[in-house]
Amino acid sequence: MLNLLGGPNGRQERDWAPMSRRAFLRIGGMAAGGLSLSQLLSLEARAGTGSSHKSIINIFLPGGPSHLDSFDLKPNAPSEVRGEFRPIGTNVPGIQICELFPRMARMMDKFAIIRSIADSEGHHDGYQCMTGRTHKEVKPAGGWPTMAAFVSKLQGATEKGVPPNLSLMYPCGGWGNPYGAGYVGPAHAPMTLVAKDPLAMPEGMTLKGISLERLRDRTSLLRSVDTFRRDTDQTGAMDGVDRYGQQAMDILTTSALVDALDVSKEDPRIVERYGTNDVTYQRDGAPRMVRNFLVARRLVEAGARVVSLNYSRWDWHGPDGMNFPSSRVEFPMLDQGLCALVTDLHERGLDKNVSVVVWGEFGRTPKINKDNSRDHWPAVTFALLAGGGMKTGQVIGATDRIGAQVTERPVSFQEVFATLYHRIGIDVRTATVDDPQGRPQYLVDSGVEPIRELL
Repeated sequence: MLNLLGGPNGRQERDWAPMSRRAFLRIGGMAAGGLSLSQLLSLEARAGTGSSHKSIINIFLPGGPSHLDSFDLKPNAPSEVRGEFRPIGTNVPGIQICELFPRMARMMDKFAIIRSIADSEGHHDGYQCMTGRTHKEVKPAGGWPTMAAFVSKLQGATEKGVPPNLSLMYPCGGWGNPYGAGYVGPAHAPMTLVAKDPLAMPEGMTLKGISLERLRDRTSLLRSVDTFRRDTDQTGAMDGVDRYGQQAMDILTTSALVDALDVSKEDPRIVERYGTNDVTYQRDGAPRMVRNFLVARRLVEAGARVVSLNYSRWDWHGPDGMNFPSSRVEFPMLDQGLCALVTDLHERGLDKNVSVVVWGEFGRTPKINKDNSRDHWPAVTFALLAGGGMKTGQVIGATDRIGAQVTERPVSFQEVFATLYHRIGIDVRTATVDDPQGRPQYLVDSGVEPIRELL
């Protein structure tokens, strides 16, 4: 796995992390792209996308951020509900959000808020935000693919050496699990571009001596790979790798992916716009790597179809009572990084082709608990959307006077997925992928349609 974007405690690392045989196979498999060129062109023609490159950036906020303190404030509710923050107006008349999102308030016309996601399963993980499915659903053999895996399977790679499914998901319990490709197979699993906890690393093969600088030195790279091959061949560990060798070498020797990861190539003024990474250790959480929002933009520009990332930790309802103090730290950082990303997309003319979704697994209780925090509340959660040519500058759905129940326009996770598929050029009414038994499986359940208000 690439170890370029920060270790478990936010350290900047510039070397390759240990790589297991499985990880090496996965890299090789993903480079294959899944579909033949003729199949890909046929799919793009039917989807009406031609040769255009459309992408999705899926930003997961692990732990369940509070809807009541961010994008659905209730200033007229009783004190035990309304909390410490006040709403502020935005550049869209009638839309108010938390005072800690001033940048977003000034560009609310470029965002859409869904206040009425009503089908959270309540699990403390990213499964619904990655697959749209619940744990209780009957799974096909191999399990449900993530959205990114489906897109990889149906649309393939856009550029040699840039896998369609890339992950900036830090490991933090189940919250950081990028999830695999399910039944579509390991060729469409995510290529993980951040470091794991060294203690959790599987023992296995290591690409020795390969750094970011040496990736640009093709001779040194090939020598390192040759050394890697010789060392592992002595133990027989390379059995089965050769058929993936060319695909892996495409990734290792093509500059597009490496260049995208190298933020030093970016205009320093743009880098500064995103803010500074906070390397403070996050217990059970992802580091506050706001510049990974910039990396995600660079990756979709380089050819990635879906980039998934998690950001920080949003589970603050314990005895430390950190809901409001933590929000005062997290909200401004998210405001800066996310608004920089959306501004970047518009300035680069990518706002029609790159869809952004930001969400967590559930919302928070209306009533503030004895620790001055909010507990888990699956009945309501929110999502932010931007780009993708969607109709922004609006709020979809509403909740009651204390934010406990949806009262207008309930939305499901799968409806959000259907919308993202639609914007990337996949028709959920017709697109299927065969499971291991040869049965065609739709990407979302029957009757689920894209959110009409966004189209």
